[in-house]
Order: sequence, then structure tokens, then C-alpha cells
Amino acid sequence: MKAIKSVIVTGATSQIGVFLLPRLAERGLDVHALSRSLRSSSGPDPSVTWHRADITNGAFPDLQADCLIHLAPLTLLPSILAKVGPCGIERVIAFGSTSRFSKQNSSDPEEKAFALGLVEAEQELAEYGEREGVAWTVFRPTLIYGCGMDKNITIIGNFIRRFGFFPLIGDAGGLRQPVHADDLAAACLQVLENEVSFKKAYNLSGGETLSYRQMVERIFAAEGKRARFLRIPLPLFQLAMELASLWPPYRHLSGEMAKRMTEDLCFAHDDAVRDFGFAPREFEPPTRSCAG
Repeated sequence: MKAIKSVIVTGATSQIGVFLLPRLAERGLDVHALSRSLRSSSGPDPSVTWHRADITNGAFPDLQADCLIHLAPLTLLPSILAKVGPCGIERVIAFGSTSRFSKQNSSDPEEKAFALGLVEAEQELAEYGEREGVAWTVFRPTLIYGCGMDKNITIIGNFIRRFGFFPLIGDAGGLRQPVHADDLAAACLQVLENEVSFKKAYNLSGGETLSYRQMVERIFAAEGKRARFLRIPLPLFQLAMELASLWPPYRHLSGEMAKRMTEDLCFAHDDAVRDFGFAPREFEPPTRSCAG
């Protein structure tokens, strides 16, 4: 594979994108950032050019580049793969999720369908790579945080700031490994031209394993507050989550999410350490948002 000099980034306004774009520019690459909202190409770094494209509708600009880094939902990737070939792309790095494992047996039909969609999208990418000779790598992160744009750590922090306590089910002992968005951005650069990572999928978790309760306690500390918890029976918590999901900002919530508070959601990243030196930091709850 030839040296990579130019990159197209979908989902460029995501929290991974916030950290990735400067890293790509610093490496001297020409970066084409795609967004549904129009951004100026005359920003602080001229090597990053913004393009308006809504890939949810299958739109993809007529560009030439060596690599595609797909930060948008993985389930959107199959719909644009046919348009990648004419762009000259020989390398694809895409982000899925460990939800393909944790939600595959969910009693929530939407969650189960989402997990199946991730599996199918990975399969389609692998088949496309084999058919077209494109080197691909899939990252499956778990519990991304770091820029105030996620729907997990940030929502917990917002709840704590507003109410001064946080509800728990039992001892909330389910284990978690939050991973910082900047560590995921760094991983993209680490595998960019690393042939060992070609045709592989990696689970990417954080550098620290802690219980759900410990994770929330760390968020309390980051907010400068003493940890205060309210224990709620699982059925009542699930009902509260279902009711909250009727409000658009919390549409992603479900009763199944409450149930997972007591479940271990740990995913080893040893193969990523071995193949490209992945070195995620310990959990560092953000004290402010870098969104926007």
C-alpha cells in the first residue's frame, strides 16, 4: 500500500473527530472533514477542508483521498462503500462498538436490532475489502467520553450538577472501562499504515477497570461534590428510564440500560496493545465540555 497523504473523515464533528482532526493535520495529512452542517474551509488549519455531506442519505462527495476514517455510525458505512472506490481510497478505518456483544441478547428489540446491524456492517466491510483490495480495520470502543458529547458520562455529570445525587440499583457493582476519545483518535494514527492491523477488528477499552458506582463517584469528585446516592429498585428504575425516553434528549434511554448497571461490561484490549501499542489512560472525567 502506498503512503497515506490524504484522509476523508466522516462524522468529523463527533467527539473523536474533535481530537482526531488536529492529530491528522499535525501529521501533515490533507484532511477532508464531512459534516451535515456547512463548515468553513478557512479555519485555523488550512490542511482541514470541510465538506457538507449527509451520509445518512447516502451522500458522499466526489473527492480523491487515500484513506477513509469513518467516525459516523458503523451502520451507515455499507451505504457509502460503493462510492468509496472512485475516490481512490485504499485504506478504511471504521468505528463500531462493543454494543455488538453487550446488546445482542437484549430484551429490547431496538437494542438487539442495533447490535445485529453492527455485526452485519462489519461483515459487509470485510467483504468489500476482500473484493476491492482495500485494507480495513474496525475499532470497537466501549463507553467513550472526554468531550462532553457522549450519552453516558456526560448525562451522569449533568444529572449530578442538577440534582446533587445519583440513583443506583443495588451496589451498582457492574464493571466498566471508560475510554477517552483522544486515545481513540491516537489509535487511528497508530494503525494508519500499520499492516499488522489490516483486516482485523479490535475492542478498545480504557486503561482502568472500575465499578459503575466507582465511576460515578469519580464524576462526583470531578464536579467538586460529595458523592450522594439514592438506591432504587430495578423495576422502578426501569420505569423511570422508559418514561425519560419519551423526552427527545433522552430518547436513547431504555429499561435495559438500567439493568446493565449491575452487569460487567469489560472488553480486553490486549491485541491492540500487542499490534499497535494502544495505551489508554485511566478514567479522567472531564470538568467541561469541548463540544462546538
